[in-house]
Amino acid sequence: MSWLARLFGTSGADRKSAPPAPTAEIEHHGFIIRAEPYKAEDGQFQTAGTILKEIDGEERRHQFVRADRFPTIESATEMALQKGRQIVEQQGERMFSPGRN
Repeated sequence: MSWLARLFGTSGADRKSAPPAPTAEIEHHGFIIRAEPYKAEDGQFQTAGTILKEIDGEERRHQFVRADRFPTIESATEMALQKGRQIVEQQGERMFSPGRN
């Protein structure tokens, strides 16, 4: 464990060892948006999610993490769904283009 992790009482393993947060899922313009917030080092919940779509018989996925943090998992979940809708509106299937995550 690095001295910084000891100083702040966290390590990179904390995120991996924490149980995953419950997910919420919606359909938006043919895409599935799955909210996947996780507990951050400061005890708040980080906005994150996955956007899925089947294209030519293959499931494609785009994962996103945003800097937004919230005190409750419900708030982080709602923001993840909102950000997912925004990504779909702005990028559509282009988010799955080669060279993009």
